[in-house]
Amino acid sequence: MAEDTKVVSKDEGSEELGLRIYEVGYHVIPTVKEEDIESVVASIRTVIEKAGGSFIAEGAPALMKLSYAMTAREGDKNVDYDRGYFGWIKFESSVEASETLNETLKADRNILRHIIFRTVREETRARMKIPTLREVRRTDAIKPAPHHVEDTSIPVSEVDLDKAIETLTTD
Repeated sequence: MAEDTKVVSKDEGSEELGLRIYEVGYHVIPTVKEEDIESVVASIRTVIEKAGGSFIAEGAPALMKLSYAMTAREGDKNVDYDRGYFGWIKFESSVEASETLNETLKADRNILRHIIFRTVREETRARMKIPTLREVRRTDAIKPAPHHVEDTSIPVSEVDLDKAIETLTTD
């Protein structure tokens, strides 16, 4: 008897196993020293790995100006930040792992803001297109402007000029 075989793509097979593709985007507060940024990112990776997730792609955090100031709680006061280190990680994991990561990032004081969303394995970033230059050809010859301009003004007598000034200056 022949067995039915089914060819399953990697994403479909992962879906059957309860695994999904996610991407997490995060802003690290700018007061974290640049040499300590990697340890913050390593803690995010550790949460994903401990939950059984696997990495697909990653964008290293880079300091950037934010579109608007974001408030974070530091000790007993609120602090506004207009800059942050933005990075992202694309990974495959279970739904539970993404929920655990969400809770961990909420509690992390070094994370200003984060977002986790479901995505696809393929590359989805927009590519920069170099604008193509069009050559424009003119059929008409450009005529140079005349260098000599004729004076077409009408001479004004001094008497008329004095009368005009007097009418402007009188109450």
